Amino acid sequence: MAAEIGTGMVAIAAGLAIGLTGLASGLAERDVGAAAVGAITEDATLFGKTMVLMVLPETIVIFGLVVAILMIFVM
Repeated sequence: MAAEIGTGMVAIAAGLAIGLTGLASGLAERDVGAAAVGAITEDATLFGKTMVLMVLPETIVIFGLVVAILMIFVM
């Protein structure tokens, strides 16, 4: 019984790790994307720099995925 509860808690924690980092990444992407579009409309040569800035918030989700995988395989 206790092992089943522990397994369920790990599954919930892994889901929260992915879900909350995805939400945070989406919120960050919204702000960075709005600024990037504004910068590109002013100067089209900034496209490459803004694409790099658009990728940075996505690393948050990768970290959440790594944490979730570690939680599942360590337990």
